[in-house]
Amino acid sequence: MFIEGRLITAMHLPHYFIADLPPEAVLSPGLIVEACQSLQRNRQKYLAARSTQSLVELLCGVAGDWMQPEFRLRRIALEQGPGETGFSRATIAKGLDEFFRRFTPENFHALLVQELGHVRRLDGIVSTGPEEVHCRAALALGPGLLVHVAAGNLPNPAWMSLVLGILTRSAQFMKCASGSSLLPRLFAHSIYEADPKLGACLELAEWRGGREDLETALFSGADCVTATGSDETLASIRVQLSGHTRFLGYGHRLSFAFVARGALSRAQGPRVAAGAAADVAAWNQLGCLSPHTFYVQHGGEVTPERFAELLAQELIGLEGSEPRGVVPAETAARIAALRGIYEVRAAHRPDTRLWMSRDTTAWTVVLENEPLFQLSCLHRFIHVRAVDDITAALEGADAVRHQVSTVGVAASEEQQRELGALLARWGAARVCPIGRMQTPPLTWRHDGRPALGDLIRWTDVEI
Repeated sequence: MFIEGRLITAMHLPHYFIADLPPEAVLSPGLIVEACQSLQRNRQKYLAARSTQSLVELLCGVAGDWMQPEFRLRRIALEQGPGETGFSRATIAKGLDEFFRRFTPENFHALLVQELGHVRRLDGIVSTGPEEVHCRAALALGPGLLVHVAAGNLPNPAWMSLVLGILTRSAQFMKCASGSSLLPRLFAHSIYEADPKLGACLELAEWRGGREDLETALFSGADCVTATGSDETLASIRVQLSGHTRFLGYGHRLSFAFVARGALSRAQGPRVAAGAAADVAAWNQLGCLSPHTFYVQHGGEVTPERFAELLAQELIGLEGSEPRGVVPAETAARIAALRGIYEVRAAHRPDTRLWMSRDTTAWTVVLENEPLFQLSCLHRFIHVRAVDDITAALEGADAVRHQVSTVGVAASEEQQRELGALLARWGAARVCPIGRMQTPPLTWRHDGRPALGDLIRWTDVEI
């Protein structure tokens, strides 16, 4: 029921998945084992023989539905999502659009060729040109039962995990963190509504960590387990798995950016600041692709101080069009405490400046003339560091070198490739233009690893 365009009823989702059951439902190891067995039977009946083309067409069709403002499940996500996730309606809407617009046949074709060498490698035994010369062919096979342990902060990794599992023809069970299943569940419902037989190869549930009885039941039959979370969470999962179960863990990562003086002309500087603000605001800076620090080089027409000021102005605008949303009281208190530290520092040090939203903790920009990398407390709290060059920036970030996911870059054209090569050798898994840090392509190699290729096993056939 809608009144004046607003959804006012409860979700009323059909009980397709365990996560759809009421909160008082009791989960048991027997229920989990039975669900995994049903998934594997359904996979053999409905999924194992599906063609790649049919699955790509289905995923693109579902993505098209999600891009429609009147799509029922999208409306539920926008109505219920802010209360469930803490993200504002506008943040969720932008996140949905940025994620699903990548689902095109061309992008899936590029992903399959990049990862497997041939678009039909999962359909049967095929050869590429070089393989034909050597009388070879190969088949790529996905896990029979693929288990995902999803993090609770961002929906994108969970959505993408389900997509990759569909491409590999895997039965999938996704365990969501307690209270975080809404957006993954809505995506799974959209798959089920588009193709009930395919939907029957998916299962989602949520429970609090520490339920070893449920986790033992879940992992016992898994061919592959993926997990996103803290390093401690990954370690605890790894010790529960048998030797034959493949484990793909995505632990704590962080990102930063570098603005070269060549991108700091009076014409270009404001555009770079707008892109930087978009990277900070996307998903409230809570993902591994979110920047913690912007290193800004001295010597441009736009100074580091002016860049920080421009960034603050852009965040003001975004708070109007894409508000951060409500944060827990302890988060707001932590932001306020950090602001207090920098206010005192700014009062005594001319090279420290502070810009912040008034009467709220919605956004904060801190400028310091100090290259040492600074972790952000997130929720649109960003550090700007003035540096002499990229060498100073990398020396400042050296302590987090092995945790870096993405480095955003703004530079002149002639510098882009040079900086990309330098950052790659330094250890960055991804280098991209500022403004696109939070929107990787479908072909993105997560943490520098093949997203689809990590899931499959190969059979080589010599002809």
